[in-house]
Amino acid sequence: MNSGEQNVPTIDHKPHAAFFRQSGWLMMATVISGMMAFGVHPLAKKISEAEYSIFGTMLMVTACIPTIPLQMVFAQQAAEALATNREKQLARIIRAGWLWSLILWIVASLIILMFQNQIMARWQLTSAVTLWVTLAAVLMNLWMPIFSGVLQGRQDFFWLGWASIIGGVGRVAVAVVMVLAIHSGATGMILGAFTGLGAWAAIAIWRSRDLWLAPSEKFNSRGLFKQIVPLFLGFGACQFLFTTDTMYAKAFFPGDKMAFYVAAGTLSRALLWVVLPLAAVMFPKIVHATAKSEKSNLLGIVLLGTALLAICGAAGLWILGPLVVKFTFKPEYVSETVKLLPWYAGAMIPLALANVLVNDLMARGKFKIVLPMVLVVVAYGFTMPVMLHKFPGRMEVALQTLGAFNLLLLAICAIFSFGKKN
Repeated sequence: MNSGEQNVPTIDHKPHAAFFRQSGWLMMATVISGMMAFGVHPLAKKISEAEYSIFGTMLMVTACIPTIPLQMVFAQQAAEALATNREKQLARIIRAGWLWSLILWIVASLIILMFQNQIMARWQLTSAVTLWVTLAAVLMNLWMPIFSGVLQGRQDFFWLGWASIIGGVGRVAVAVVMVLAIHSGATGMILGAFTGLGAWAAIAIWRSRDLWLAPSEKFNSRGLFKQIVPLFLGFGACQFLFTTDTMYAKAFFPGDKMAFYVAAGTLSRALLWVVLPLAAVMFPKIVHATAKSEKSNLLGIVLLGTALLAICGAAGLWILGPLVVKFTFKPEYVSETVKLLPWYAGAMIPLALANVLVNDLMARGKFKIVLPMVLVVVAYGFTMPVMLHKFPGRMEVALQTLGAFNLLLLAICAIFSFGKKN
């Protein structure tokens, strides 16, 4: 492989030492990046509840882009290609993914332009500019996971961590200027998200240039399709459960009430972001080991670490939540947001554990789990609006529904991971 003068993969074959060092760094980078991104939310004190709820909804639109599936697909392809000396095929796969993501974004943007008025009315948007800045952020959120996945697959966790940190700094810096100096409300805050995602994507693109600029050769498109589809559906199911509840709730609760829901969701989702690096580091190592028919015992370590961190984080959030909410948001947010925190944080714990098991199963190519996962998501997609309609005005019902389906997903993943071996 022509790795360039300094783009040398950081693969370390001392599994446990490398795992703790790399996951520790990536976890620290994620916490720093998360703190920077969270630094946007105190700006809620400077804008109306309706504007903040718009920002929260637009942020979830960008989050609903299948970033996790995209990143994991390219992480799997990069890890497997490097393990089996197929770098030229990898170069073509990366370039094809980049091109098709742009084409799909253009098509989606044209469709949104056709229905712009209906979308603005349904989501109670006050400006079309907010919608189009969100679309720009969506494009960056398509490119970022493609190239971050390549860095993850080659186990270049050092620069993957720095990309997330710099992206977080860019996000908060631009949002602060736009809201405090220009008074641009939700539009300025989502512009900060675009800037952060763009910076992250640019770093990942630059660091992986030796791979996507390399000479290419044809790959087995049918074989690739058979790998990509289950990876995309499996990780997409996890992301759907992680992100879509806000958009469901937005259709049933007014802007001032949604501000409390968005605030609770921001704090609670941080639990999952803190523990995701453990599975992120584990995934390419297991792909690499599987490709070389080697054994790996990282699953138990990652599952235990994720459980401890998620449970301790949820407990800390329940205890310190009132102080954090009071410090970050307006005083009128405190009571309603704190009521939602136990339900929201509790719903994230089983999803965090299920995510670890999904990473292990997908890395080992055990795709039989995918169909049950898709069925869980479909059932959730139909059940959530029914429950919100049946219990109007009760935001906790949305979180109870989310938590129940996350527990169901965890149970199914546990059966496939620890049940009778196929």
